[in-house]
Amino acid sequence: MKKSRRRKNGDLFRRGKKAGLPPGTPVFVGEQKQQHVITDILHYSGEHLEEIHAATLKDCARLKNRPGITWINVSGIHDAQAVQNMANLFALHPLTAEDISNTAQRPKAEEFDDYLFFALKMLSYDEKANAVLHENVSVILTENCVLSFQEDREGDVLDPLRHRIRSGKGRIRREGTDYLAYAILDAVVDEYFVCLEKLGDYIEEIDEQILTGPDAGHMREIHRLKQEILFLRRAVWPLREEIAALEKSETRLIRGATRIFLRDLRDHSVQIADMVEIIRDIIGNMQDTFLSSTGNRMNEVMKMLTIIGTIFIPLTFIAGIYGMNFENMPELKWKYGYFVLLGLMAAVGVIMLALFKKRNWL
Repeated sequence: MKKSRRRKNGDLFRRGKKAGLPPGTPVFVGEQKQQHVITDILHYSGEHLEEIHAATLKDCARLKNRPGITWINVSGIHDAQAVQNMANLFALHPLTAEDISNTAQRPKAEEFDDYLFFALKMLSYDEKANAVLHENVSVILTENCVLSFQEDREGDVLDPLRHRIRSGKGRIRREGTDYLAYAILDAVVDEYFVCLEKLGDYIEEIDEQILTGPDAGHMREIHRLKQEILFLRRAVWPLREEIAALEKSETRLIRGATRIFLRDLRDHSVQIADMVEIIRDIIGNMQDTFLSSTGNRMNEVMKMLTIIGTIFIPLTFIAGIYGMNFENMPELKWKYGYFVLLGLMAAVGVIMLALFKKRNWL
């Protein structure tokens, strides 16, 4: 079972513990997802594969300059010292280490002399809660290595990529580090389509329920969905700029053959942004539909109450007259007066109902 990665919007502003610290100091900002920091290494070439689970810093130092491709994945960025140790090993800029530890980091791409850094959100969909789960992912591309930092390793969207590397299927084992970095981004972005499709299906279900019978729970769900789509919008829109910057970058770390794949990835990010905007409009229309349905339902209730009240007005008038009990009212001593009066009341009610129906008031 995948752990929850939902986070309230207030976490975007929880940066008070960084106050007073020098710039570039890695301080974890966010919610801790797992207890220990786990480092996994995949070192491979066309014919060779070496995999190390729970690797040490010495393993990373031993493999980072070895011929071939080295993918080092660090799960659990809550340990600022572990992040700093990895940053020192690869000579990362202090601001990069700071961005890695900040889970509220806006998606971004930065180019340095010896490496490229990009941060983005990894999404997944919780079928039980019908909610989009997310975690922050940072990827660093160097000449021989790709480093990835994530909050939680359990059941992430990168497992199919790891399987492709282990099995040697496709072109992944024949390409360089730039293609591996692209493959990581592509795996994350592809999951966006899955999440948005499932979220769209759930929104359609809620929309149908609102049309058939709106209640207060639907309004709360609409508000929650609005918060979900606002977060997705903040995660997707900067992603387009990030991928476009990588595609246009003149760095030697990205080859021309890989830039073609980045162009395709940019197109995917544009499609995702369009899907987010469509879902956002649908949710806005759902709120209008809820208010209209609620108003129509209230109008129907008031209509029925008005009809009932209107029918009883003449009946109450008739009953009021014969409730005055005057001595000289001739009908008081008539044998069939009571039954005739009840019949008159029933006839008045039926005539009024027929009149309302004829005028389409019912």
